[in-house]
Formats: sequence, structure tokens, C-alpha cells
Amino acid sequence: MRGLDISILLVEDDEIDRISIKRSLKTMRIANPIIEARDGQEALDILKGNAGKEKLARPYLIILDLNMPRMSGIEFLENLRNDSEIRDSVVFVLTTSNDPGDRAMAFQMNVAGFIVKSEAGPSFMQALDMMEHYWKIAEFPS
Repeated sequence: MRGLDISILLVEDDEIDRISIKRSLKTMRIANPIIEARDGQEALDILKGNAGKEKLARPYLIILDLNMPRMSGIEFLENLRNDSEIRDSVVFVLTTSNDPGDRAMAFQMNVAGFIVKSEAGPSFMQALDMMEHYWKIAEFPS
């Protein structure tokens, strides 16, 4: 499945960043459904259908911040990759962290891409465009 069939799980605790990402997607005329989670635990609940959350149907792509309360992005990735039901999820990291350790850890957990928000600046739209091209041509786990 490709294109509009793919939902986007946006895992971001900062409301301004969530609004900005959604606005940018809308500007690019990306009409994929966007489901929001404010931290890693809420995202896991959505992916698994726990804690009263409706389970997110496949296919989906995850846009993940690393610096979040309750459960950070790295902790989320550890839980995700250790769960046989959802370990094959496609994840792009979009974060303020420019820490080489965070980048190395994220790639060890098989993220599809790592984008630093502050470095994206004027290239932010290009980064989103790259993600859109990815999900339009890539085959996703079913």
C-alpha cells in the first residue's frame, strides 16, 4: 500500500511543533490522515490499541521527536523494536537533538531517517517532501 493509504503517527510533545508540521503537510497538499501522540507511551498505546486508544491500522509511518516527557523517543524506539507485533514500523526522527549519541542510538534502532529541526530551517519542506516521496514509493509492512 502506498500514498494516501498511509496514516502518519506524529509523536511530538510540543504543540507549536505539531501545528507547524501539520501546517507544512497541508501546504504541501499532503492529505494523509494524521494521528497525534504527545509522548512515546501514548504512541505505543495507539499502535497497540491500549489504554482506551483505537489501534492504528496499517500501513502507517511514524514521525518521532526524541525529547519528550514520560517516555522519550529513544525509550519509545526500544519498546517498539522489542515488540514483535510492531517492530517493523517505519520511523523518521524529527528532533531538536543534535547529539551524535542520540543519532547513533536512533540509527541502531533502524530509523529510516534523522532530521534535526533547527538544521532543517528553510530545508524543512524538503525534508517533508523527501518523507512523502519515501512513503509513496516504499512498500510498507502489512
